[in-house]
Parts: sequence; C-alpha cells; structure tokens
Amino acid sequence: MSDLGSEELEEEGENDIGEYDGERNEAGERHGHGKARLPNGDTYEGNYEHGKRHGQGIYKFKSGARYIGEYVKNKKHGHGTFIYPDGSRYEGEWADDLRHGYGVYYYVNNDTYTGEWFAHQRHGQGTYFYAETGSKYVGTWVNGQQEGAAELIHLNHRYQGKFLNKNPVGPGKYVFDIGCEQHGEYRLTDVERGEEEEEEETTMMTLVPKWKATKITELALWTPTLPEEHPPAEAPGPEEVLGAEGDGELMEEGQALADISEGETDSLRPGEDDGDSTREDSREYGRDDYRYDTTDQGIVSFEEEESKQSELPE
Repeated sequence: MSDLGSEELEEEGENDIGEYDGERNEAGERHGHGKARLPNGDTYEGNYEHGKRHGQGIYKFKSGARYIGEYVKNKKHGHGTFIYPDGSRYEGEWADDLRHGYGVYYYVNNDTYTGEWFAHQRHGQGTYFYAETGSKYVGTWVNGQQEGAAELIHLNHRYQGKFLNKNPVGPGKYVFDIGCEQHGEYRLTDVERGEEEEEEETTMMTLVPKWKATKITELALWTPTLPEEHPPAEAPGPEEVLGAEGDGELMEEGQALADISEGETDSLRPGEDDGDSTREDSREYGRDDYRYDTTDQGIVSFEEEESKQSELPE
C-alpha cells in the first residue's frame, strides 16, 4: 500500500503558470471547466473555482498515477479513485488529501481491504482478504494494524479472539467445520535460538505468540424438543365387525382370538423394549466413539498455524 507521497501530491498551485485552456471569471481566475498542463508534466482536467481545483476532476501525474474524483479548494475531498503507479488503487472517501472514511483498497498482489479509514490508515472496522490463501481478517484496526476483537477465517476453520500488532493474544478458540471447537490461549514465548545465536551476547530475544490448547468441545447447536408422539389406536377389522353383528358363537370365537392376540402382543413387548435400549446403547457408543482425544494437545506456533497467510502490506 502506498503511503502519502509525491505521487499523491498535486503540484499545481494558485500562481502556477503552466498552460491553461478553459473558463475564467471576471477577475481572470480559472473558474469553471478547464484543462491545465503543469511545468512538471502533470495534467488536470475538470472544474475550477476562483483559481483552485474544485468539484469533479481528473489529475494525471507524470509518474503514471492518476486521481479521478472530487476536489475542494485544491485538495482531494469527497469520493474519488486513486490509481497508483504499481497498479494498486483506492476507491472511497477522502478528506483533506487523505484516505478518510469508508473505502476499498485493491493491492497489487490481489489482496483487498474493505472498511474504515482514518488519516490515510486502516482504522476502525474492516475486512482484509488474503488472495493467496483465501483467508480473511474481519475485525478491528488501529493505526493500520490488526488490533482488538476479530475473526480470522480460513477455508475449513476460523479463529475467534483478540489481536495486537497483527498477532493473536490471550484467550480464544478455533472453530472447525467438522463440528468441534478448540479452546485455548495464545501466550508470548521466546523464540528458540540455535547454538551459534546463543554464543552471541548481543542477540536480542524475540517474543512470538504460541497456541496452548486447553479443551475441545462440540459446537453449541440448538435442537428443538418435539412432543412425544403416540401411535394411533387401531381401527376394528372386518372380523370384529362381523363378530359384533353375527351370532353368539362367532362373537365368542372373535373374543378368543382377541385374547390370544393380546397375549402374543404382551409377550413381544419386552423384546421391543430391549431393542430400543440396544439402539440407545449403540447410539451412545457411537457418540463416545466420535469424541476427540485431547491427550495430544500442546503448544503450536502461530507462525506454523498461519504459514500460508500472506504478509500484510504496510
């Protein structure tokens, strides 16, 4: 990302001679629409007011950069697009020649930042997308740095916690798409040094964040509780209807058959209950089988975890 430099500062002043072709007011000042070519090779085409760039205009720098947008008294102010010499560009709000407000920056490596700006720096809420890995940082920025509560989203998992100077700090958790969460904490740890580095007395110690996992839990998903359904009562069969309308002998035979059926049903009920309990045991066994073993949890380097994350441009 380009900071405020010579490629963003127009050199046209009130008393610049250069070449001008356009409208003027009664006082002879550039006023209205006009075209100007400065002595340094820059050009401007757009609106003027009392000798100053004011309103919509296009300023082209000799370096290849250009600004297309609004001006107020010779300064970029309002909405505009600045295209830098390296091909990156900013589209958004400006104030007093600075990126200020809401805007999108498209970097030369195809990364993007979308969010709030303050005094030419990423500041406030914003999303930074890493084109190389597909990851994105969604959260708070302070003076151009990732700082505060945020979420670092990867292709198959995400980290939720706080950041300071581009690095995660303190408690947080990883949420995995397979259906579990790993809770833990990032702690600042000394960088491991080799024998040659240890021999040098002037070597400075560097602290880097490392992840210490504490537990793994299932995702907290809400499941509605449905009322228990009872099977509907069986309708009387044709035999029972005939038995009710027929003679006494048929009724006695139907009653005997009903008694036998009830006896058979009673004899089958314990088996059905056993089957239900067996299925519950199997489901319980399957659930236990799916739990994650946390005995291998340990300290993992944040640099190892985020090795594929592209370096954030300054």
